[in-house]
Amino acid sequence: MSESQPSPPVIPSRRPGFRVCYICGREFGSQSIAIHEPQCLEKWRIENSKLPKNLRRPEPSKPQPLGGSGSYDLQAVNEAAFQSSQAQLLPCEYCGRTFLPDRLPVHQRSSQPSGPKIQDLTLGSKDALKESANSKQQRNMAAPTVTDKVIHAS
Repeated sequence: MSESQPSPPVIPSRRPGFRVCYICGREFGSQSIAIHEPQCLEKWRIENSKLPKNLRRPEPSKPQPLGGSGSYDLQAVNEAAFQSSQAQLLPCEYCGRTFLPDRLPVHQRSSQPSGPKIQDLTLGSKDALKESANSKQQRNMAAPTVTDKVIHAS
């Protein structure tokens, strides 16, 4: 008996035959994308008009893949559409993460510098990890719970 070599891991990719919406980045079948895109663009326009003027974005346009061969390359079309959808995202001025324009203000309320301090626990800082666990344990022990309270009837 000979040992067989394990096959290389399969890298997930976009599903074959599916098209990516250039506005939202979701995948649709070839028939559904024609129905979805006009509806998605209308929804985008409505949401964009609700934003403060400084967050409004120019309307996305359907990208045309650069193909010199003249043939239709679904992978190139999907990649161009995905890049277009990613261009709609705005970075948070505090942490740099990107969000859809209507979700950015919601995120920024909790991401402001005056918000809660996040403790940096790197791999080498076991003492900081122990200290964090100990302080949490002490807080939990100090706080009375509903079951600890005794009601005395007079």
